[in-house]
Amino acid sequence: MSRIRSWSDAPSKPRWVPPAGAVDAHVHVFGPETDFPFSPKAKYHPEDATPDMLFALRDHLGFSRNVIVQASCHGVDNRATLAGIARAGGKARGVAVVDPAISDTELQVLHAGGIRAVRFNFLKRLVDDAPRDRFLDVARRIAPLGWHVVVYFEAEILDDLRPFLAAIPTIIVVDHLGRPDIAQGPDGADLAAFRALLDDHPNIWAKVSGAERLSPQGPPYDDFVAAIAPVVADFPDRVLWGTDWPHPNMEDRIPDDGALVDILPRLAPTQTLQRKLLIDNPMRLYWPDAV
Repeated sequence: MSRIRSWSDAPSKPRWVPPAGAVDAHVHVFGPETDFPFSPKAKYHPEDATPDMLFALRDHLGFSRNVIVQASCHGVDNRATLAGIARAGGKARGVAVVDPAISDTELQVLHAGGIRAVRFNFLKRLVDDAPRDRFLDVARRIAPLGWHVVVYFEAEILDDLRPFLAAIPTIIVVDHLGRPDIAQGPDGADLAAFRALLDDHPNIWAKVSGAERLSPQGPPYDDFVAAIAPVVADFPDRVLWGTDWPHPNMEDRIPDDGALVDILPRLAPTQTLQRKLLIDNPMRLYWPDAV
């Protein structure tokens, strides 16, 4: 499997300046492979995207903190994510992917390393197995740690996932809004179903990220903004945002991270909404002791 690069070496400087203290709440690190080999089950083999590269991008884009989400290419070996958090000097927290058989002692070690959530991935192109009953057991075991659950799925399985989501006892964060069909517009069936999920379950939050993945139009992502800005306005206390750097599996249409940042004042057009999206909400989840 040849190694792939899915990120820009020269992202633009955003025209819009994020507020001081802003959190990029969805990023990954890859490797370095010499220190942290990729999983033999990985569906892709990326070039190294190191913590130092991530933090240089953070500063270039004008953010203060990162949430590092365990990438599927590393499987349940969270060492690369933990190394990134450790190197950040308190400016990063993490989301782990764990073997459901993980011990409580191992969960405590992850907590000490800055992990504050576990991720359950239901994308068949990325994972071979998603055992819901065992995932629920993990969710119950992390609740006493104050962690939450991050779920990644595609819109067509939302109805099937509803009983599973309803059984999770923690806050749930849905990555990339459950990948709705943005071409349907803000009143389309996919977003209507997702908004109904948010209405029915006050513990479910949304990452209003993924414009580069979900927008059929591409930059400047007008279709994404038109569809998703109403979600930010209607659920301001339950939304997060992230660049998704280094954009796994986007090697055929590598996005400009500066252009992604520049959609934020259109997604969240007031200073109050911007602060909730980029500071208040992620800080409550990942740095509650600092709030």
